[in-house]
Amino acid sequence: MTDTPIRSGRRPARALPLAPALRLAQPSDTWFKPALSVVAASAAPQLTLLALGRLDLVMYTMAGSLCALYGHGLPYARRAGAVAGVVLGMTASLAVSLVAASLTASTAVLIAVGALLAAAQKVLCDATRIGPPGHVIFTFVSSAALFAPQRPEQIPGHLALTLCAGGFAWLVAVAPALVRREGPERRAVARALEAAAACAADPGPRTRNAAAAAVHAAWQCLLASGRPTPVRRALERLVVHAEAAFATPRPGGGTVDPDRLCAWAVQARARGPVPTPPPAPGTADELYGIDAERAVLRAPEGRRAARRALLHRLGPGSPLLPVAVRTLIGCALAGYLCAALGVGRPYWAIVTAASLYQANITLSWNRTLQRTLGNLLGVLVFAAALPVSRISPLALVCCCLFFGFAAEALITRNYWLGSVAVTPMALLILEFGGAHPAGELIGDRVLDTVLGAVVGFLAATLVTNRRAAGRVERALDALGRAVADAERAGADPGAAPAARDRARRALTASLVELREAGDTAAGEWWQRALPEQRLLAAEQAGHRTLAATAERRGPGRETPPAAHAPSIGAE
Repeated sequence: MTDTPIRSGRRPARALPLAPALRLAQPSDTWFKPALSVVAASAAPQLTLLALGRLDLVMYTMAGSLCALYGHGLPYARRAGAVAGVVLGMTASLAVSLVAASLTASTAVLIAVGALLAAAQKVLCDATRIGPPGHVIFTFVSSAALFAPQRPEQIPGHLALTLCAGGFAWLVAVAPALVRREGPERRAVARALEAAAACAADPGPRTRNAAAAAVHAAWQCLLASGRPTPVRRALERLVVHAEAAFATPRPGGGTVDPDRLCAWAVQARARGPVPTPPPAPGTADELYGIDAERAVLRAPEGRRAARRALLHRLGPGSPLLPVAVRTLIGCALAGYLCAALGVGRPYWAIVTAASLYQANITLSWNRTLQRTLGNLLGVLVFAAALPVSRISPLALVCCCLFFGFAAEALITRNYWLGSVAVTPMALLILEFGGAHPAGELIGDRVLDTVLGAVVGFLAATLVTNRRAAGRVERALDALGRAVADAERAGADPGAAPAARDRARRALTASLVELREAGDTAAGEWWQRALPEQRLLAAEQAGHRTLAATAERRGPGRETPPAAHAPSIGAE
């Protein structure tokens, strides 16, 4: 499979979409969690500063409060460490900006620092896979701080405010664990069951790839969730059923009942007990393999392997490097152009350019349209909200909290819709330091948005990403090895159950990585043609091997007493 040559030549540039980029989607099933979290994390620091009469310091507490947006898809055991890392990273970025602002008033130097920070933040967020909202929040905070008046003796106090607000945001992010400690795992498993049900009802490449990604995400969530509990054990059994459904789908459902999978998904997501299904074939072996894999991940060797994987994603051969170069060049050019035109706040152009860069140029084009439309509509909303915010300082705080909630509530429908709320919130933050002429703010924001979007996307088209095809090649090779390992483990009657299940999960992960690499490369311009037939053949071979290993699993040797109960883990 890995000997098929790549076709020579370049793939022609594809037409860039318009309507699909602006089409509204269904809201995320967890849209309210980041929305409520950011309001809770922001309200206490802002109201405290209001009582003290120091609303001019809101920018520094806001830097910490925005950390509550991260980690909502992670189990609480992993979320605690991830959000703590976000708080430290935010504080470090802010520290660099404040020191630079205190040492120089040169706009050229500050723009260069802002562009370098934006590129570094993009690479680190993508390498650590921290997830939405990614690097944009870091860039927003650090770029704004670069152009705020700063004296060296003020920096420790301002950083202390960020750390205090970040600590409170950390509490907000992990506090739900006291009420529903398996909530993230339940939602991840529910998504896997729904995707598997769709695949069982209508087998095809699209539903099969979606089911593989959802099942892989559910296993990763459960592996990172901490020690097994009765609820997590029941969730693991549900994922075994989801895995079997997508690995061996039958047209029209066959022996797999999509309605039953959907019913389990509803119960898993709800606050009631988790359904405990009858053991699927190989359930005992699968659960044993999960425990063994969890132990490996927690061992020193597993942690060292994770660090090596992170360093590899940051190394010289990283596929993230072209995107980092795009970010650096685009942010720098946008900032310098706005400064040359006399715009007083070039950091808005830096943030606009930084927000555009996605995995490939097609996605970056989508984000360019979304960001431009959302910002232009957002300045109109700001013009309408400004008189209300100037009624009193409390009204200003309430307006900012409202738009913070609205941004997170709407952004999962489409990025442009969320930007309609993000823009007035960003403009209102300036009001904490004193009133500004509305016309000046609106004019600067419109100009910065247009220039940042145009220059940023131009940089994306000029800086080619030739490594995207190389990532596909590596993913194809990795899938070939995963298929061989899974077939060898499945055919060996003496293979340990943990080894067979670990090989099958590795195969699923390789299929997900290949699909992601293929989608990323397909959206890039100016590169060699993709081996599409080889991609299709490799995916088909991988799914055939998954189906074969699922069918070869013997009957479960475990029938725990709880397996006959209708549910477990009432919350």
